[in-house]
Amino acid sequence: MSEARRQLYPTIQPYRTGQFDVGDGHVLYFELCGNPDGKPVIFLHGGPGSGCNPSHRRLFDPDRYNVLLFDQRGCGRSSPLGSLEANTTHHLVADVERLRRMVGFERAMLFGGSWGSTLALAYAQAHPARVTDMILRGVFTGRRAEFDWYYRDGASRLFPDEWERFLEPLSEAARGDPIAAYRPLLLDPDRNVRARAARAWTDWEARTVSMRALHDMAGGFGASDHAIAFARIENHFFVHDLWLEEGQLVRDAGRLAGIPGIIVQGRYDVVTPPVTAWDLHRAWSGSELQIVEDAGHAFSEPGILDRLILATDRFALHNEGSVSPERSVGS
Repeated sequence: MSEARRQLYPTIQPYRTGQFDVGDGHVLYFELCGNPDGKPVIFLHGGPGSGCNPSHRRLFDPDRYNVLLFDQRGCGRSSPLGSLEANTTHHLVADVERLRRMVGFERAMLFGGSWGSTLALAYAQAHPARVTDMILRGVFTGRRAEFDWYYRDGASRLFPDEWERFLEPLSEAARGDPIAAYRPLLLDPDRNVRARAARAWTDWEARTVSMRALHDMAGGFGASDHAIAFARIENHFFVHDLWLEEGQLVRDAGRLAGIPGIIVQGRYDVVTPPVTAWDLHRAWSGSELQIVEDAGHAFSEPGILDRLILATDRFALHNEGSVSPERSVGS
């Protein structure tokens, strides 16, 4: 019989929470969970624009990890909600470094999925000496081909019905570049216009993110202030190509030399197809790529979650990133 898949650790509460002023008018919510003397890890949420939730705390053994979670600029419990001012990848990399110093982590593991993997790579390439090891899921690096697949021609061929709904708020003339076309709608002074655009934007993600579409999330996510903030911030980053050079994060993967990493990737991930994880793995000599054969993009899918918990358990046994994962691929 096959071994039972791992599940989230039991619900825990933070032992410390706070608001941290990072300048530029932004104040970030942060929390520390687990064992204050445990292995430091910085959790980087997805989006950009979403925020952390209590389930994220449960990816780590609370007896062995000291987990820093925070809501990025304009997200979740950080303020001002939805702000696009001084909100770029470079600002967020600087925020991770400020928070690391503030909580007293000399070095830390990075854990990030989707956009969180992007931010983890950007931070680790800027500050490699501060990173012990990394766990990434559903890798996204912001290359033009990645944007085109999901917002032009690719995922649309697998989900033509959902794609049609995604395009509904846009004029026929604007549908050739949906990312650019959504921007004025998400910035419109009329909240009803912003809410309708945000609903369509978030529904497209919710209904393609998993092997089973998250219709309930999409249906309830449409017009809230947090949904509008999510869509505005994500679109803002995508319009500006994440403020990264084309192919930068794969090109500069050599800066990760000496940092062990586990990349968990769903075989049927429609949001961030496996080719990006494969390209990163080949460029990053210290990485191990694990392709999960029965999963898509969402961290909550059983196969993905199992691998993530196994990865955090595995790295918890090693201090200062001394483990060296094998270069392997498979289910």
